[in-house]
Amino acid sequence: MLPAMLGALACARRCRSNSCASQLQQLRNLNIHEYQGAQLMSQFGINVPPGIPVTKLEDVLPAAKEMANKDNEVVVKSQILAGGRGLGTFKNGFKGGVHIVKVDKAEETAKKMLGEVLVTKQTGPAGKPVGTLFIASRMNLAKEMYFAILTDRASAEVLMIGCGEGGTSIEELAEKFPEKIVKVPVDVREGVTEAQAQQMVDGLGVDGDKAQAVKQIKGLYDLFTQKDCTMVEVNPLAMTTDGKLIAADAKIGFDDNASFRQQELFKQRDTSQEDPREVEAGKYNLNYIGLDGNIGCMVNGAGLAMATMDIIKLHGGSPANFLDVGGAADEGQILAALNILTSDKQVKAILVNIFGGIMKCDVIAQGIVNAAKKAAIQVPLVVRLEGTNVERGKAILDESDVSVITANDLDDAAEKAVESLHGGNVA
Repeated sequence: MLPAMLGALACARRCRSNSCASQLQQLRNLNIHEYQGAQLMSQFGINVPPGIPVTKLEDVLPAAKEMANKDNEVVVKSQILAGGRGLGTFKNGFKGGVHIVKVDKAEETAKKMLGEVLVTKQTGPAGKPVGTLFIASRMNLAKEMYFAILTDRASAEVLMIGCGEGGTSIEELAEKFPEKIVKVPVDVREGVTEAQAQQMVDGLGVDGDKAQAVKQIKGLYDLFTQKDCTMVEVNPLAMTTDGKLIAADAKIGFDDNASFRQQELFKQRDTSQEDPREVEAGKYNLNYIGLDGNIGCMVNGAGLAMATMDIIKLHGGSPANFLDVGGAADEGQILAALNILTSDKQVKAILVNIFGGIMKCDVIAQGIVNAAKKAAIQVPLVVRLEGTNVERGKAILDESDVSVITANDLDDAAEKAVESLHGGNVA
């Protein structure tokens, strides 16, 4: 159970990308950068490494001089919304998204990182652009641990997870040595108690100031609840040589449903780290996730969208996306959806599958015709309609001057979409 839970945690902390296509759902997360998380945690009394975010090369050296330790060293950290930065490689060939350097080498190192694209195991081959560097003090750490807070669906409780070993893959560790994982469930109605925080501190093997460590655990829990977090993951949660607990690196996600309560937080959203198609879809209240196939899908209803993708695969095709336009899409949303699909260069055919319940087929058909003209679609367009006013909807498609391949049912639509990729006669 625990390895599966931690596996879900791993997926939750990834940015939405093709590398996580198997999830086929939009995660209810706003993710923020490490430096933003450090600023936020400090507001809750949580110890974080001192650091200065920079977006311009000329600001690197002054920041490095301010953050230098007694050995005249600083840490230059790429800020992207994905893990594995240290082992990543920039597309310019420079290796490593995190570097410990002397102050006089900080600007030279930053020049190879700032404005470049970093590829890690979690970004996929496309990588993520580095628009900000975090110039941080190098800490003297005596011990590294792992700590996370998330919601456990099985118990409907908040769950604190800890391990006395951090800075490594917690999923692999949990699978090989499950006895090393400490779990402390918390009733959200009561909040974390002193005893529960102490249990976690003991489980982590903290041998420094335990009273101060308890306060840190409680501060992290307060952050989780007061800021509507979906996840707070600190890896490593470290002990300094002077016995002080510090959140050396953290990933924090926030519930999109709480955006009205957390408006200042949501202003920090970095859309440069997201799929631009998903960003555009969000402007029109469309649920979109890009995949790696070549048949673009536009469907109303998440369940129907999933079924459409499955049937495309069944007939030997590969869906290029998940796109749910919802139950009451208007012409503007349909146009936006088609524009998003056609902007994807890997899309070689489009399958529209609409069930007219709340949406009437004649209305959606007219919208498809009008939108298709504006979008100037250059690939085969297969449309399957079913439901209210379906005959009138089909007539609108047949009578239009838009090149549309109509289908009788979902199997027929999937077959025609796949056949159209090979130039077959699918009329």
